[in-house]
Amino acid sequence: MTTSYSFLARLWQYPDQSGWHFVTLPVDVSEDIREETAAFRKGFGSVKVTAEVSGQSWQTSIFPDSRSGSYLLPVKKAIRTAARISTGDEVAVQLDIQRGD
Repeated sequence: MTTSYSFLARLWQYPDQSGWHFVTLPVDVSEDIREETAAFRKGFGSVKVTAEVSGQSWQTSIFPDSRSGSYLLPVKKAIRTAARISTGDEVAVQLDIQRGD
């Protein structure tokens, strides 16, 4: 069984030269994910997911962020380009948790 989450969030760029872009998951969604994935989280708390934004789907991991108390979803350039989204855009996100079977 796959657990799915849908939410709206703003795309932001990490403030350095790396070019990394992220979506911060809502705190309530992050709390649910933390509880659900306790048995199979990786290393420092990352969780494998299939993500979809503006019709573009990809597999990645979400990572805990101690500053926000939430998870961060990295959004690579190929996805941003194909989805025609940029820094500051509010995007609809669909996340499917990939269980550690």
